Amino acid sequence: MAVRSSIREGLFAPTHALPEAAELAKRPLPRSARQVAERAARRMRGENPEDEWGFDEDFVEMVYPLLQFMYEHWWRVTTTGAMHVPSHGSAMLVANHAGVLPWDATMIGVGIQKEHPLPRYARFMVLNWAFRLPYVSAFMRRVGGVVASPFNAERLLRQGHLLMVFPEGSKGAGKPYSERYRLQRFGRGGFIEIALRASAPIVPVAVVGSEEIYPKLADSRALARLIGAPYFPITPTFPALGLLGAIPLPSQWRIEFCEPIDLSEYGPDAAEDRSLVFELSERVRDTIQEKVYENLVKRGSAFG
Repeated sequence: MAVRSSIREGLFAPTHALPEAAELAKRPLPRSARQVAERAARRMRGENPEDEWGFDEDFVEMVYPLLQFMYEHWWRVTTTGAMHVPSHGSAMLVANHAGVLPWDATMIGVGIQKEHPLPRYARFMVLNWAFRLPYVSAFMRRVGGVVASPFNAERLLRQGHLLMVFPEGSKGAGKPYSERYRLQRFGRGGFIEIALRASAPIVPVAVVGSEEIYPKLADSRALARLIGAPYFPITPTFPALGLLGAIPLPSQWRIEFCEPIDLSEYGPDAAEDRSLVFELSERVRDTIQEKVYENLVKRGSAFG
């Protein structure tokens, strides 16, 4: 009776007392339900937990069970080398990119949470066009996505964040299935310049499994122009199956964090040295490519 009474009092409280109503209604609930009610009450009081970049730790905790399911059961991810990720201070995680949507970024983040002795949240760079997609943009911001730009990247590092970048950009995410696991060019090495200026170490990250979740067979330029995207993928299931075709395939993943590359010996002024920037960029790319091939062999069948 006490449970029913508390919930009834909370539900029928006046509108102006909604935060207090949520507090009242949560008392008899199980612990997990109380935590959700507490978050709802905080939001109704105007206590917005988002930081200046839109990251919402409460939201991440709410969706973490879904991401954990994808990590453990859907893609059966094996993560190694997580101890190479610095436990504090700024660092840049540089990874290969595939899969159309940034599932690779979220799985790298879950890998750090599950395998690192002192886990921390990472932010990740996302191409600007993706933030124009309804619902997707709000979700990405809340879980750590930030519009990709040199200014944003350097600022995040100077604030001491862990930052994921994908130098292949749209060429990596949108490459055809026939070119899977062949890393595209890393541009002009802009990520190296940013890391040098911010004095942040670089941790190369090799991801295997993301190439199979949306096997791109063709590209519709007309539809890409319609939504303002650099490409519109045609896969075996999308758009033929509609929204069902957007469900990623259950490939088996491996993620390896490689040994950090310390850039502190060069100093910020080294960002102007084009030959050094190119040399370091190629070093990072070669490291990731080698580890991608190694993990492909270790994984075996993509869907086994």
